[in-house]
Amino acid sequence: MKKNLLLTLFLACFSMAAFAQSTNHKVVLQLNTSDTLVWHGALKNISNLQTALGATTQIELVAHGSGIGLLLDGKTTQKAKIAELAAKGVLFNACENTIRERKIDRSTILPQVGTVPSGVAEVVIKQEAGWAYLKY
Repeated sequence: MKKNLLLTLFLACFSMAAFAQSTNHKVVLQLNTSDTLVWHGALKNISNLQTALGATTQIELVAHGSGIGLLLDGKTTQKAKIAELAAKGVLFNACENTIRERKIDRSTILPQVGTVPSGVAEVVIKQEAGWAYLKY
């Protein structure tokens, strides 16, 4: 009886571990601050997510408003880290509304960065699709 119970517990734990590793995690991060310490922390958390959840985790950072500076050459303090994370599959998107309203020269946007029509709408769409949400 004791052996059967231990075997059942072992199989249950093994099955849960296998399920956790096969889950396709999706995380969207909303960035709307010019605080460079927050920028550093957000990118560190992205690295930690990839380590904890696996390289197949889908991660997208959406910057709008004051957060757009993270994605601009000459303003960002995280240029190398963005390039590193983008090479690992992390998506970085800038808000078209912010670009237009702030009259940002598109040539100053880092080459790894895409754009979305509305940063806030992108976050809503991802949440509706079941993505986990982090706000910075």
